[in-house]
Amino acid sequence: MAKMKEYKYKINGNNYNVAIGDLDDNVVEVLVNGTPYKVELEKKATAAVTVSAPRPSAAPRTASGEKVVKKASAGTGAYEVKAPLPGTILSVNCKVGDMVKASDTVIMLEAMKMENAIHAGRDGKVASVTVANGDSVLEGAVLVTLE
Repeated sequence: MAKMKEYKYKINGNNYNVAIGDLDDNVVEVLVNGTPYKVELEKKATAAVTVSAPRPSAAPRTASGEKVVKKASAGTGAYEVKAPLPGTILSVNCKVGDMVKASDTVIMLEAMKMENAIHAGRDGKVASVTVANGDSVLEGAVLVTLE
């Protein structure tokens, strides 16, 4: 008999000593607590694996040609309301100069076919709105700045 690999298992509180022999023509001998078993392994057809690297799609552009996707910008010291995930702006519910409460919805963002209400996060005055309806934004992009 060929050298067997030995393993110890504990299943549902019961200890099992398992020894597994070499694979010979799709059959392997297994000893479980000293009891021999012949185990036949299922033959699987090997499929050729084709890996294709998808090309990244171009960022959407406005009529004037600039990219619509907004990138996260550097902090300015004011409170920034950021996109929690990438998506498309459905509506901007505030304008510069508005006073907002923390629970107010300032942006509606569509992501993964769901509408997400983006709240101000704190009370304050809207200092800037950096997105418009239809813009695509990346995660972390600044949507609104409060002062």
